[in-house]
Amino acid sequence: MRALRLLAALAPLVAAVTAEGASFTLDARQAQDAVEAGERSVTRDGLGDEWHVRNAAGEELVVMTPFRRVALAARQAAFRKTRLSPRDRDRALREQQDRLVLWVELKGPREDFARFYAPRLIAGARHVEPTFAQNERSAARREDGAYVARCLYAFPTKALSETGRVVLVVRDGDGRDVSSFTIDLGAMR
Repeated sequence: MRALRLLAALAPLVAAVTAEGASFTLDARQAQDAVEAGERSVTRDGLGDEWHVRNAAGEELVVMTPFRRVALAARQAAFRKTRLSPRDRDRALREQQDRLVLWVELKGPREDFARFYAPRLIAGARHVEPTFAQNERSAARREDGAYVARCLYAFPTKALSETGRVVLVVRDGDGRDVSSFTIDLGAMR
C-alpha cells in the first residue's frame, strides 16, 4: 500500500521530466526516443493519450507533433516486422517541419455540416490562421444518427510556444464559433 502511494506521488514528477513540451523540431536523441516509443507501443493499444484532447461536447482532437509522427512511423514499421530507417524517419520529420498538425473529429446534424468550417488557433493575443485545412465533406453517420466529420488542420509553429496553451476554435461558414479545444502543448512530446 505504501509503495502505491509513493508511486502515485512520484507520477507527476516523472511526467514532468518526460514531457518537456511539444518539440516542433527533434534533435537526434529525441528522434531516437520517438522511434523507441513507437516500437514499444506495438504491445499496447496505442502510443498513449498525451496527444488526445476532448472538449465538453465529447469531440476529439489529436495533436500530431514531430515526436508523435516519428513514433507512429516506427510503430507501423514494427507491425511490419521491420525497423524505421533513418531515411524514413527524416522524411517524416520533413513532412512535419514548421507546422503543428491537428486531426479533429467534429459532431454535427447532417452529412455535409463541416464542409465550410474554418479553424483558427488562438495563442495568447495572437490568432493564427491555418496553412492547410481539409474538412470532410461527407461525414460518417453514427448509430445514434449523428454525424462525425474528420478534419485535418495544419498551423505554422513560428508563433507558438512549445510549452504554452493554445485554443483551437472552429467556425462555421457564417463565422460563428461551433467548437473549441484547449491544447496544453507543454504536456506533450
